Amino acid sequence: MPTAVGDLGAIIRIPAATIPLPGVVLVDGSGDGDRFDWGGWPEWLADAGSIVLRHDKPGCGGCPGHWTEQTLEDRARETLAAVRVLRAHPATAGQPVGLYGISQGGWVALLAAALEPESVDFVVCHSGPGTTPAQQERERLETWVRAEGHDEATVTEAMAWVDARADLIRRGTSAEAVLAEQSRYAGRPWYATVLFPYDTPANLRFLRGMLDFDPTTVMPQVRCPVLTLFGAADTVIPVQASVAAFAEYLPPHPEHGFAVFPGADHGLYIAEPDPAVSRRDQLAPAYLATVGAFLTGRQVVS
Repeated sequence: MPTAVGDLGAIIRIPAATIPLPGVVLVDGSGDGDRFDWGGWPEWLADAGSIVLRHDKPGCGGCPGHWTEQTLEDRARETLAAVRVLRAHPATAGQPVGLYGISQGGWVALLAAALEPESVDFVVCHSGPGTTPAQQERERLETWVRAEGHDEATVTEAMAWVDARADLIRRGTSAEAVLAEQSRYAGRPWYATVLFPYDTPANLRFLRGMLDFDPTTVMPQVRCPVLTLFGAADTVIPVQASVAAFAEYLPPHPEHGFAVFPGADHGLYIAEPDPAVSRRDQLAPAYLATVGAFLTGRQVVS
C-alpha cells in the first residue's frame, strides 16, 4: 500500500459471500500495530457484510517510517491512501468504501472524512472519543487512580502531576526534562498508573502533536453517515461526553446511528478473555447485528 512514508503491508479480507460488497478500512488505535494484530475483527466485519482492509502502521511489520513520528493528519492521509487501494479492488466495484476507527482511530477516521469528503462514504467510530486527547486522558487516569481505592488527597496529588505534565508537554519542554521531572514521583502509590504512555521520549513527542486535537471542530465537516458505538462500562474514554459531542456537532443525516452497549468495555466486550470461550461470543449482544445492519444500508444493489 503506497503512502507518504513508503509502502505499508496490507491484507484485504473477502468473505465467502456474494460480492461486490462495501469496503471497510480498519483504522487502528494508539500504539504500534501491524496487519496481523487485529485478532478476529477482520473476520467479524467481513462476515457482517464488507470487504476489509487492514494495514501496518509505519515502523511495524517491517515497514518504513515510525508511527511515533506521525501527526493525526499524517495518519488520516495514510488512511485515505488505504481507501484508494480498497476502492480499486474488484471486490468493492461500484460499492461505497468507508472507515472503521477504533479508539484513537476514531479521531483519525473523522479527520480523514473531513479532509476528503468525496473519498469516504461512511464512518464507524468504535469507542472513539468525542473530546480532546487531553480531556480523554485526564478522565481516564482519574478513573483508574480512583478505582485503586486511594484517598482523596492521593487522587488530588496524582491529578496535579497529570495536569502539570500536560502543561509541560504543551509548552514544548523537552521529553528528557519531562521524564526527569516525572521520575521524582516514582515512589508515589499512583505513579505506575499514570506512567504509560508518558514513559519514553518518542511517545511524548507523539503526544505533543495531538494533545489538544478537538474532534468537535472536525465533526461539522463530516458529510457521510456515521455510526458511533460505545460501551457503557468503558473506563478509557468519557462515554457520555462523547455521545453528546457526536449528537451536537455532526451535521444532521438520516442514516447516522448511535449505540451504547450495556456492560461493554472499551473493546465492546462484556467479559475478560477466557481461553474456553470464543472472543466473538464475548462481544456485546447486538453489536454485530448493529454493524451488519449499518453496512447493509450502505450496500448498492444493482
